[in-house]
Order: sequence, then C-alpha cells, then structure tokens
Amino acid sequence: MNWINSIVRPKISGLWKKREVPENLWIKCPETGEMVFHRDLEANLWVIPSSGHHMRMPARKRLDSFFDEGNYTRLETPDVTADPLKFRDSKRYTDRLKEARSKTGEEEAIHVAQGKVNGMDLTVAIQDFAFVGGSLGMAVGEAILSGMMKAVEDKTPFVMFAASGGARMQEGILSLMQMPRTTAGIQMLREAGLPYIVVLTNPTTGGVSASYAMLGDVHIAEPGAMIGFAGRRVIEQTVREKLPDDFQTAEYLLDHGMVDMVVPRQEMKDTISRVCGILMKREVELPTMALEAPKAENNDVEEPTQDTQEPEKQPEVAE
Repeated sequence: MNWINSIVRPKISGLWKKREVPENLWIKCPETGEMVFHRDLEANLWVIPSSGHHMRMPARKRLDSFFDEGNYTRLETPDVTADPLKFRDSKRYTDRLKEARSKTGEEEAIHVAQGKVNGMDLTVAIQDFAFVGGSLGMAVGEAILSGMMKAVEDKTPFVMFAASGGARMQEGILSLMQMPRTTAGIQMLREAGLPYIVVLTNPTTGGVSASYAMLGDVHIAEPGAMIGFAGRRVIEQTVREKLPDDFQTAEYLLDHGMVDMVVPRQEMKDTISRVCGILMKREVELPTMALEAPKAENNDVEEPTQDTQEPEKQPEVAE
C-alpha cells in the first residue's frame, strides 16, 4: 500500500489546501462596484475602462508613463532635519517616517525629475499621496523649490502634479513656512518667462491648495478629483447650508472658473506638452477640429423649386 500512501493521499489532501491569492489582484470600482483585473487597470493608467473612474495612480508609475519611453533623471533634493520639533502624539514622528518609508520604499512624499515629454524638455514634480498623505513638510518644500531653481537654470517649463492632504502637522509652523517659500519659487519661474503648469489630482486639499497648487499659469484637473481647502462637513457646519453633491470636484470647479480644463489621464501627456509648447512660443501640432457647422433639420419648410419652363414670348409690337 506504499504507492497509495505516497502518491494518492497527498494529491487528495492537496485539494483542501487554501491557495494564497494576492489582495490587490482584483480592484473594485468605487462607482459601479465592477471588479477589474489589476493588470488591465495598470495598462489603462489606473482608469476603470467601463466607468472612466480615475483611481489613485502611484507616483513612480506616473513618472514612467509621463516621460518619453519612461526615461528621466531623478533630481537630488536637499537634506532636512528629520524631526525638528521632537513631535509625538500617539507615536513618535520619527517612527511614522520609518513606517512610511518601509511601506512605500520612498524617502519622502515628492518626486522631482527631468526628461523629455513628446520631445520637449520638462521639469516635473509629483507628490506621492501614499507617503503620509502627500503632506507638505520641510523636505517636500525644499524639493519643490530646488526643482524650480533647476528649471530656471535649464530654462524648462515646470509641471506640478499635486496630491496632498495639506501641511504636515508634525512639523508645525515649519511646514506652513513652505507655502510662501514655494510661492517665491513660482515668482522666479515667472520672472524667467517659464510656464508653471499645475495638474490637480485626487485629492488636493489644505495648505497645498492654498499655495502653489492654485498659482499656476494653467490649471488642469483629472476627472472626479477632489479639490478644496477645508472639508465638506466643516464648510456645511460653518455656512449652515447643504452643499451640492458634486461640490469640490474637478467638474464643479471647472463650471465655476477655478480650473482651466478637465483632462482624462490618457490625454494628459499630449495636453501638457501642447500647452507648454504654446506658452514657450514653439510650433505645436494642434488637434483637428470639425469646421463644418451642423446642418439644421427642418422638414416642415419646403425648399423652393426652380421653374425650368421657358417664359412666354411677348408679341412684337410694330412701330
């Protein structure tokens, strides 16, 4: 009976073993509840194919998809004091930073890089919401400012992908000081005649929306992105009114003149390169537009018909 014990029994017992399945293998659409395979979602730039809902996109993946052939150069950012206030709430601030770094594999909540986008040199900064909510701290402010100075040095447009919950509370007033410092960097870009393009992603709130996220030459938002300063509940309790359902969305801000355009993620690269080319006074290929006006349908009015009969000859009068 050895062949039964050694061959048959393990195969049968293996049927009851639970297979380990990765948790992020299938992604659920927040709008429709549809389950999407993670590879299909990644191939579509983290946009649900059926509903068009824009999921949060990892910062490194955004860099790879934004630059030509995924080629870019990461810029070194200045080092700052890790915990200047020795802050501690439920846990130490240094422990929170270690936890965020081990979870994301990143040093901070910002990526600054240079490369070509449709053949044009650009300097790009992307905030990483996965790192402490993309909060604005001393390191993020220094990275943005150094990226702007590099853009002025190389004479390239500066593109900011904003995604943040606001200023980092563990750094107190030092985090709030990054708001005027980044504003000074924007002024340097304007004095150099370089475009500053802001892309508002989901979410962009707090001190970030009150500073460099709303000071761009052109503001572009992703569909459905939440953009605002204070939270919805705080505003409702303050004004004592019920706010619209689409309040603080990209489409709501577009209707009220707060952003210039809402662009799907698949068209973002071409749109930004086209806008930067126009602002830099370079030749760009504009999208084709239909010039013919639609013909009005009116079946009630009969079209006049041309009379083809020859007119009757008038009798000649003898002089």
